[in-house]
Amino acid sequence: MDAIALAPPSRLKRALAIFGPGLVVMLADTDAGSIITAAQSGAQWGYKLLLLQILLIPVLYIVQELTVRLGTVTGKGHGDLIKHHFGRRWGWLSVGTLLAACLGALLTEMSGLVGVGQMYGIPAWQMLSAAVAGLSLMAYTGSYRSVERIAIALGAFELVFVVVACKARPEGAAMLAGLSSMPLGNHDYLFLVAANIGAVIMPWMVFYQQSAVVEKGLRVHHLRAARWDTAIGAVVTQVIMAMVLIVTAATLASRGHSHAELNTVQQIADAITPFLGEQTGKLLFGMGMIGASLVAAIVVTLTAARALGELMGYRHTLEHSPRQAPWFYATYTLSLLLAALFVGSGASMITIGVGVQVMNALLLPIVLGFLYLLARRLPSPYRLKGAYAWVAASIIGVTVCLGVYSGIAGLFA
Repeated sequence: MDAIALAPPSRLKRALAIFGPGLVVMLADTDAGSIITAAQSGAQWGYKLLLLQILLIPVLYIVQELTVRLGTVTGKGHGDLIKHHFGRRWGWLSVGTLLAACLGALLTEMSGLVGVGQMYGIPAWQMLSAAVAGLSLMAYTGSYRSVERIAIALGAFELVFVVVACKARPEGAAMLAGLSSMPLGNHDYLFLVAANIGAVIMPWMVFYQQSAVVEKGLRVHHLRAARWDTAIGAVVTQVIMAMVLIVTAATLASRGHSHAELNTVQQIADAITPFLGEQTGKLLFGMGMIGASLVAAIVVTLTAARALGELMGYRHTLEHSPRQAPWFYATYTLSLLLAALFVGSGASMITIGVGVQVMNALLLPIVLGFLYLLARRLPSPYRLKGAYAWVAASIIGVTVCLGVYSGIAGLFA
C-alpha cells in the first residue's frame, strides 16, 4: 500500500528533474521583439490575430520536438551534428549566420531593458551595465542547473501579462468575433501574420534547446518527459503572447485607437497605462518586459557561445569553470559587451529591428532545413518518417516562406 501511494510523487519528481530546457527556451521565445509584435497585432487588428496565437502552439511544438529528439538520441548539439553529417563548411554557414542572429536578438533584448529603464528615468548606461554585470556573474559562478533555475525565475515575471490582460477587462463577445475574422486578403494583415510566425519560430531556439538537452545529460529514456517539457512551454509562451495582444486590443482597438504605431517599449506602456492606472500599468508591464528580455538574453548569449564551441571544438558548457573553458566564457562576455555598447551608442533601433528580421528570415531555411534532414537520419525507432514527416515538412515549408516574406517586407517597408 505504501509503495503504491508513493509511486506517483516519485514519478512526478523524476519528471520535474528533467523539465527545464523546453520551458526556458519557450520563455525566451516571448522576448522584447515578440512582445512588441503581439502588442502591435492587438493595437492594429484587435482580436483578429488571436486565433493565430493558438494555431502556433502545435507548430512551435513540432519544430522544437525535433530538437529534443536529436539531442536525446545523438547526445550532440545542433552545430556538431551538422558538421558531422554535412561537413565543416555547412557547419560554418549555419553557425556563422546563427551568431549574427544571436547578436541581433541580443540587441533587441538590451533595447527592451533600456526602454523599461527610460520609463523610470534610469540612464541607459546604468541599465546596460547592470545587465552585463549580472548576466556575466550568473554564468561565471553558476552551473547549468543554477542558470536554468535563474532563467525560469526571470521568465516567470512574464506571467504578469496575464494579470494585465485581466485588468484590461476584454469583452468576450469582441474576442469571439475576432477569432472568426481573419482578413487574409489584406496585405498589412498578412505582414503581421508573417511577423508573428517569425516572432514565435526563432532560429536560435533550435540550437539552444538541443545543446541544453545534451548539457543536462538527457538521453533517450528521458524523451517522453522532455517532450512534455516542450509542450507545456509551447502553451505557456503562446498564452503570454495572446495576453499581450488582448491587452492592446482591449485598451486601444476596442476604444477606437486601432492602427496605433507601437514600435517601442515606451509607446506600449504609454498606450496601456491610461486604462490600467499609470503606476500599476508601468510596474506590471515593466516587470514582464524585464523578465522577457533577461531570459532571452541568457538564451541567445549561451546559444552563440555553445554553437561556436561545437564547431571549433573547445569546451562549451557551464559545467566547466572559466579557467577550464576560457573561449566559451570569453565569447559569452564579448557578446554581451558588444550588444551593450551598440545599444548604448544610440544607434537606430528601427534599423536594428529590420536587420534582425532579415537575418532571421535568411537563417530559417538553413536551420529548419538542416533540422528536418537531421531528423530523417536518426536511427529507425526515432527517425522522422511516415505521415508525421509530411506534416513536419509542410509546417517547416510554410514557416520558412512566411519568415522570408516577413524579412523582405520589413526590409522594403
